[in-house]
Amino acid sequence: MELEEEVASLLKARRLTIAVAEAGTEGLLAYLLTSIPGSSAYFTGGVLPYARSLKRNMLGVSEATLAAHGSVHETTATEMALRVRDLCGTDIGVSTTGVAGPGGGTPQRPVGLFYIAVSCRDGYQRCREYRFPSEERTANREAAARAALALLKDYLVSL
Repeated sequence: MELEEEVASLLKARRLTIAVAEAGTEGLLAYLLTSIPGSSAYFTGGVLPYARSLKRNMLGVSEATLAAHGSVHETTATEMALRVRDLCGTDIGVSTTGVAGPGGGTPQRPVGLFYIAVSCRDGYQRCREYRFPSEERTANREAAARAALALLKDYLVSL
């Protein structure tokens, strides 16, 4: 069974809903979550706040967070997950933000750096940093989307 099928099965069995905010995977996570028949039982939607202004204006990520940490940071990812959960009225919010590449990396934020966060209505909240080794954009986006599913699965199996 594929990871997205496992996550879908767990979401359905637990009757939980999910929304996504994807700034690093540009819709790939939503695609994987909705590739399963019956996904409307758990998936409500999401946003692609690629621009900093959308993170602030659409999601409500604080300007203080963005000014202090930038778009690719643990605090930003955590706020994104919380805000998309609130915005969409779901049980779970998942966010991705990172540097997919091939350009755009810096010594502090290299290509392949991603932060993925899960925020749940029951108070569970987790954010993990990932450093994918590829310089290739598609590989990094796919790795991040899969990592988000794995992080989500970890939470769901713990219930």
